[in-house]
Amino acid sequence: MQDTQRNEEFIEVILGRLGEKRFYHSMCVAKAARELAVKYGADPERAYTAGILHDVMKEAPGEEQLQTIAAAGIILTDVERANKKLWHAVAGYAYCRDVLHVEDTGILDAIRYHTTGRADMTLLEKCVYIADFISEDRDYPGVEAIRACAQQGLKTVLFEGMKFTIEELAGKGQAIHPDTVSAYNQIIISDSEGNE
Repeated sequence: MQDTQRNEEFIEVILGRLGEKRFYHSMCVAKAARELAVKYGADPERAYTAGILHDVMKEAPGEEQLQTIAAAGIILTDVERANKKLWHAVAGYAYCRDVLHVEDTGILDAIRYHTTGRADMTLLEKCVYIADFISEDRDYPGVEAIRACAQQGLKTVLFEGMKFTIEELAGKGQAIHPDTVSAYNQIIISDSEGNE
């Protein structure tokens, strides 16, 4: 059975692992990811599945997240180890692959990189990354501007999302993941070269 045909099962999984607010957020991200996929040409069902699962490990205790990551043979970088907010994406990737037996590597990568982004993101990864910023449950200052950017083009909204993340982390004196910096730089460099 394809991973996208297991959405009811995955919804049950997150219902059991997440509180009401986070469950609602996950369903909002799934919906937004599907809409973005339709708009920009990614597979809407794969985007929906990745959205459902993107925060599956978000409320797991830190120790469980670290154990899941270690059991998967993944070694966290110094930046990842220093920022607990990054653990759930890596742990979610490992949990979905090893426990839920999700086989679609595109869905798995969209889960893994939904927090940091990275250079050379796939269309699916971009849709899930952006959906997490603009889902209808989000109400942070500036969300409306980012939602408006999502209607203008992927490059525009990715730039705004990366810029927002970098400014927020720098403002708090926190380390910025090299993947985020690489993604941001790639957008800037391709812009200066006139590439789309």
